Amino acid sequence: MKVIISGGGTGGHIYPALAIAAELQAIRPEVKILYVGTEKGLESTIVPKVGLEFKTIDISGLDRSSMLKATKTIARFPVSFYQAWDILRAFGPDIVIGTGGYVSFPVVYIAAVLGCKTIIHEQNAVPGLANRHLAKKVDHTMLTFAEAEKHLQARSLTVTGLPVRKEIGQVDKDTARKMLQLKSDQFTLVVFGGSRGAASINKAMSEMLFRISGMQMQVIWITGEANYQEIITQISDASGNPPENVSIRPYMYDIEIALAAADLAVCRAGASTISELAILGLPAIFIPYPYAAENHQEKNARVLVEKNAADMIIDEFLDGDTLFKRIERIRQDKTILKTMGQNMLNEAKPDALKKIMQVILS
Repeated sequence: MKVIISGGGTGGHIYPALAIAAELQAIRPEVKILYVGTEKGLESTIVPKVGLEFKTIDISGLDRSSMLKATKTIARFPVSFYQAWDILRAFGPDIVIGTGGYVSFPVVYIAAVLGCKTIIHEQNAVPGLANRHLAKKVDHTMLTFAEAEKHLQARSLTVTGLPVRKEIGQVDKDTARKMLQLKSDQFTLVVFGGSRGAASINKAMSEMLFRISGMQMQVIWITGEANYQEIITQISDASGNPPENVSIRPYMYDIEIALAAADLAVCRAGASTISELAILGLPAIFIPYPYAAENHQEKNARVLVEKNAADMIIDEFLDGDTLFKRIERIRQDKTILKTMGQNMLNEAKPDALKKIMQVILS
């Protein structure tokens, strides 16, 4: 059995692809997998480290900042299609799986033209332009959000959910709080902006930091490594130390422990983050990344807000006062917190990887 997997650009496209690859290898040890990405994308450093064969094509996302840049990008498209054609003909896959990102479009499109079995996975609530086109051509489309179906003309479709890291949900709240040396009976907030942090979230946290000093609340604030020292310096200039109930960290490799310890999250609204929060039944105040392709993070967040599983603050309107008031509204009303948590849990799809394997192997 030969399989090509293609997805890239961000971790949201890459890590689900790697989860699929690992599960395929576990179920079918004889499977031969080729991962197709780009030389400059994040996948070029991540994929080879897990031992998968890796090949690249020359393609980049559409730069809409100017007509000239967009034209240059479009002019490169034929090259990427020819490169995808060469890779597919040489490898001879039985199945081609696309998990999103601009790199997957020519790979999956040419695979469909060549008559290979083709599958795509759409992570977001509103599909991007590439997957809206591919859904019409591929054999099967898999979705994270059921809401995405109304935006597609798919030949065949299954709502599978999105695979999450196996570490999610392995630690209970009491154990997690002991591991992090937190109080067992206090409202706990976790704040993060992705692996690189988020400047707007960090700014809002800095503005509200000393308003929460002495409150019956404990905070885990993950700033991102690039922003950590600057934030510590700012805090030191103000009073020397952060409040005792606030733990500031540059990064957490075991962020699943912080999520397990928390009662509420403040974070971006990527599909992977949402899927992990759903497994834990952890409600959130989402601050969607404003420059995400086709504004998909805001669209993801709105699905959860409409189901009363989350709150949302648009990045443009985020400041310390607004964030503090939203947190306090939820913290002070346990009914709101409980309802949001249960509604978030209702969105969980813990068997996502199993469903994806059923589609692929069938």
